[in-house]
Amino acid sequence: MRARARASRRARRQRGRLVACASQTPQPAPWQRWLRRLGGVLFFCGVAFLLVREAQGIAWHEVLVAARAYTAPQLLGAAALAAASLTLYSCFDLLGRRYTGHRLGAPQVIAVTFISYVFNMNLGSLVGALALRFRLYSRLGLAYGVIARVASLSMLTNWLGYTLLAGAVFVLHPPALPHGWPFDARGWPYLGAGLLALGVAYAMFSALSRRRCFSVRGHELLLPGPGLTALQSAMGVANWLLMAGILFMLLPVAVPFSAVVGVLLVASIAGALTHIPAGLGVLEAVFVALLSGYAGKTELLAALVVYRLIYYLLPLALAALAYVAAEALTRPALETGVAPRPPDC
Repeated sequence: MRARARASRRARRQRGRLVACASQTPQPAPWQRWLRRLGGVLFFCGVAFLLVREAQGIAWHEVLVAARAYTAPQLLGAAALAAASLTLYSCFDLLGRRYTGHRLGAPQVIAVTFISYVFNMNLGSLVGALALRFRLYSRLGLAYGVIARVASLSMLTNWLGYTLLAGAVFVLHPPALPHGWPFDARGWPYLGAGLLALGVAYAMFSALSRRRCFSVRGHELLLPGPGLTALQSAMGVANWLLMAGILFMLLPVAVPFSAVVGVLLVASIAGALTHIPAGLGVLEAVFVALLSGYAGKTELLAALVVYRLIYYLLPLALAALAYVAAEALTRPALETGVAPRPPDC
């Protein structure tokens, strides 16, 4: 009984440990850094070539005319789905609050997550997912270690949803590839099965493992509980489906929803690999290449222009105003004493 009590106290002390000190993280070898850079440059050059080739055959004035042809119900439906997606993602950090046990109010957490997510989409993860989160949360009194755990869990939730949904789509409704692409379309089910296995393995391990705390290369990892893991999976998948729903509302009726989901997933990982802010041009190139069998370039690009306006630019204006207000109204916690900085685990 004493051993069990000691183990229980040790587990409580270790709760919330996800990210250890960054200085303990082993640095990659120089050749590995150069190899990653070379791979990124090659991928970027390939995307740039595809963009230039596709842009030469586009009548942009026709794209703008097609964008003006959307009806009010289409735009309102797309805007409602965009609001639902942004609201859902803004709740991702509430999972981190439950995971770490910090005591910031839900409205504060939702506001910080909204600002960070929108800037992340438009300017990249270093600005949104990391820099703004650290800036805003630290002014509210959270320790850097707690902020890192919250941000890590939020990003894990997003990519867990991606893994599960992409696995299911690639197995059941794999995207059709244009003739001449180097990737064999018969490989989609295998890729999907691998992604599903990865996502399910994480969920099962987090839910069933008796050992909850691990130390990996100096990093102390505490597994989320079964309920938290289930919420991660459901919220991550739902957000990707809502994003696809926005595009589905704007695309021609001939494009099936399963195709929209599959192409969005492919375009999103392509944008992440190129590190281009907002995936500018990458999203358009992938959609035009993979959905050209369902609709013309003009209709596809018009839908993407309106999608970027609804889901990227208008929320960016709101997030910028919210950030200015947060900076003006929130004093650093150590100066005000309102939100004392909790001890770092």
